[in-house]
Amino acid sequence: MKKTSAQKKYRTAIVFGKEMIAPCGMNCGCCLGYMRFKDQCPGCRMSDNSKPESCKGCIIINCDLLKTTESKFCYDCPKYPCKRLKNLNKRYSTRYGTSFFDNLTMIKEEGIDQFLKFETTRRTCPQCGSTLCVHRPFCLECGFEKAQEINTSS
Repeated sequence: MKKTSAQKKYRTAIVFGKEMIAPCGMNCGCCLGYMRFKDQCPGCRMSDNSKPESCKGCIIINCDLLKTTESKFCYDCPKYPCKRLKNLNKRYSTRYGTSFFDNLTMIKEEGIDQFLKFETTRRTCPQCGSTLCVHRPFCLECGFEKAQEINTSS
């Protein structure tokens, strides 16, 4: 049973756009902070005082070298991959099965539009069609467990 919007804690019908892709390769549109209604984060590329302090102080988004790149993505930085990005990638690869290095490679080699198509497919619940959160192993709308998809496809 679908919840009414008054009962929902998360936005689960998100259309990904270019402005949602952070310099590090994170898709802010599938981030729990972006998806929640209460204290919603507007995304890494947005200037907004409502951002969580950890996001406002992010070393990557505030990187002076990043600001000089043409693409505004970390792959164009002379220090790529920096220590901060390596640590972030390790955490997300281990905990959430998402590699920022893979994301950045796809953006660089295939373009942002192709990456957005890939993300839309990857981040859509096969059971209900809602947007899947990178930080949760299940669909926030219907409870479908992402691990089921992996286990049943082998």
